[in-house]
Amino acid sequence: MKRFSFIAALCVLPLLGFAGDAVKHVDAEKAAKLVAEGKVTVLDVRTAEEFSEGHIEGAKNVDIFAKDFENQVATLDKKKPVLVHCQAGGRSTRSLPKLEKVGFPEIYHLDGGMADWVKAGKPVVK
Repeated sequence: MKRFSFIAALCVLPLLGFAGDAVKHVDAEKAAKLVAEGKVTVLDVRTAEEFSEGHIEGAKNVDIFAKDFENQVATLDKKKPVLVHCQAGGRSTRSLPKLEKVGFPEIYHLDGGMADWVKAGKPVVK
């Protein structure tokens, strides 16, 4: 009976808003529209070296593996939605719970990361 209650609780939690409601997944086209409209802070969680090789204009660079990652992102404006990405989507996916933890109420995740951004022909700053 206890096992059933645990499984039932797991099924109900998403309905109660505990499933990352703040995160919206977007492709490069939608991300580019958000950037062009100035509606988001772009957060690039790649290394400084990767960032210097090319990034989205105006992006803030905070390496997901920095020891003070949460402290650094906590200083960003939480009133403005954040668009987070890495190179392919793995590291930025790892950043999502941390961004929610520090208080971002609206998070856009660029699925496919910088690789898809470039593949879609979107502008890159070096």
